[in-house]
Amino acid sequence: MDGRPVLVCTEYEDATADLVIAELNRRRVPVLRFDPGRDFPAPVVLAARIGAGGASRTKSGGGWGGRLMVGERTADLSAVRALYHRRPSPYPTGSGEQAARFAAQENRRGLGGVLGALPGCLFLSHPQAIARAEYKPAQLDAGTRVGLMVPATLITNDPMEAKAFCAAQPTIYKPLHAGAYEVEGEPAGIWAAPVEAVEVDGAVSHSAHLFQAQVPKVADVRAVVVGEQVFSARITAPPGVVDWRAEYQSLTYEPVACPDGIRGALVRFLAAFGLNFGAFDFAVTADGAWWFLECNPNGQWAWLEDAAGLPITHAIADLLENGAGQHE
Repeated sequence: MDGRPVLVCTEYEDATADLVIAELNRRRVPVLRFDPGRDFPAPVVLAARIGAGGASRTKSGGGWGGRLMVGERTADLSAVRALYHRRPSPYPTGSGEQAARFAAQENRRGLGGVLGALPGCLFLSHPQAIARAEYKPAQLDAGTRVGLMVPATLITNDPMEAKAFCAAQPTIYKPLHAGAYEVEGEPAGIWAAPVEAVEVDGAVSHSAHLFQAQVPKVADVRAVVVGEQVFSARITAPPGVVDWRAEYQSLTYEPVACPDGIRGALVRFLAAFGLNFGAFDFAVTADGAWWFLECNPNGQWAWLEDAAGLPITHAIADLLENGAGQHE
């Protein structure tokens, strides 16, 4: 039996990661789960070595060696087959005194740096690749380069530019980052929403805004790509709903085949960012055209697996179990 471990970096409560870990356990693949942002420097202990006499030899000839200990469990850093970077807590910023700030940055660059440089390790996906791919301008550029249809888009802080764009066609506004937001102390989502030229005012000048031509869609599709496998589900929302995420209780799902041309484009898109996973959103028009809206490089998928009968857990477990050797 192959004793090389899979590292799973995620927060304490993550039902999606639980599905994958349960499948890896069923296959008797060793798993070491921890949350780098909360568990280091205790209970996680790192002893990583590199250089002359400092690292275990690997099939690639060198790299980081040593050990990572989580409680009573230990992983050989030179023999990690895969790292599943799910949704770990952010490393603390150390916003207090100077010593705490210094320690926080050292932890992020030390533990995070070693985890990001493990030899012969498959990353699902590499943390730095995920971070690069989270920028919507880069996503839309990559989409056009790989041949996806992208709606006309304007990013601006100029109210006059925004007003002219909105006057030229039906338009939606969407945030550039889906970060935490509160309204009267309660968590609130900022969904994509229609906007007309008369609604645009000087507030646009306060930050960058993304405006996009509204696609006359009849449905949405989420395409989840694992390695080179594509799992797609058609999402139907009530009439008039622009952003289906605001109406989870009213949605219906069905599996749908991804057109070959789009399938190839999605694989090329991930390759451009160095990703092994992506959750892509498309708007589908009455003529069957798929319009690319965005990609979440670390998006949720567990609810879709159950709703549309897509074997995503098995695909992810296959990728992690096989490691880098079969996917370099």
